[in-house]
Amino acid sequence: MDASSDSFQEQYDDAMFDFTREDYDGAITKLEGILSRDPSHFDAQLSLGMAWYRKGDFTKAIAEGHKAEKLKPQEQLVHTNLSLFYMKSGDKKTAEHHGLQARIASWRGNMEAPSAPSTDSDSDLKMASPPATTSPVKAPTHFPEMPWKKKSPPAPPATQH
Repeated sequence: MDASSDSFQEQYDDAMFDFTREDYDGAITKLEGILSRDPSHFDAQLSLGMAWYRKGDFTKAIAEGHKAEKLKPQEQLVHTNLSLFYMKSGDKKTAEHHGLQARIASWRGNMEAPSAPSTDSDSDLKMASPPATTSPVKAPTHFPEMPWKKKSPPAPPATQH
């Protein structure tokens, strides 16, 4: 990692610190500074849209969200954010479109076959394995009586006086 990457990371961390303290103006200034020198910094671009959203400027949030979309068009978080921004701005149809795009992106990211289980014997999260000698479960041939299912006798006819 070179010095400029370290510098960008420090600036990004500072911007995120401002964001967590709800200093959205400070975060926006720092994120825009990063993007002025590196317009392809995806995390800064994505965060800038969210900072504008938190300030309540949905138009700017949407514009910045679309810039992030150009950087990574199939990124789930981009579409999730855009769906949120459009919903808050009152454009439900476009919000639903981006919500669907986010769902598709999540499926796209999960297309690989499951990996083989780990052979690491020290793993605390290891799946339990079935006992070595298992026999199939045999269904009972006779079921016990179920008195609650028996029909009750009919009620006696009412007598007249």
